Amino acid sequence: MTAGQHAAPAARPAGRWRRWRRARPLTAGVLVALGGAEMLVTLRAPLGVLLHVGPQGLAAYLVPAILVLCGVLLVATPQQRVFYALLSLLLGLVSWLTSNLGGFLVGMLLALVGGALAFAWTPHKHRAAPDAPATGEPADDTAAPEPAALDAPPTHDTSPAGRD
Repeated sequence: MTAGQHAAPAARPAGRWRRWRRARPLTAGVLVALGGAEMLVTLRAPLGVLLHVGPQGLAAYLVPAILVLCGVLLVATPQQRVFYALLSLLLGLVSWLTSNLGGFLVGMLLALVGGALAFAWTPHKHRAAPDAPATGEPADDTAAPEPAALDAPPTHDTSPAGRD
């Protein structure tokens, strides 16, 4: 094999994980999913203080299930993060009424913090190569203006059109 035929070395697994993790709101998605899962667990608690709203507590199961789904979708599709963040913030507040005081406050707080983190998250921007210009135009150092051209008066006509 010649020197030009060698393949680039494979990226280290830690480097791939780091790039994948920075390309999506992972912490926010995990917090939202944990908040929804905690609310689902508290619905099955054998306590006498459980609240059920609606026909057989449908909302009590629907809100946390959608929160878990929002958490998974935040990680899977970070392009739609604003929608999922707003939905998880809204459902986190609604869970106070529908899901046993928001999973006894813990699940609601996890969903609200995760939704806020997802809303505030921005994608990692790749830096341009040091030798490539940022504007996309080729760098031309010889195109500096001449000093005589800077002192010249403007060439456009400032008189109103149509008057003589």
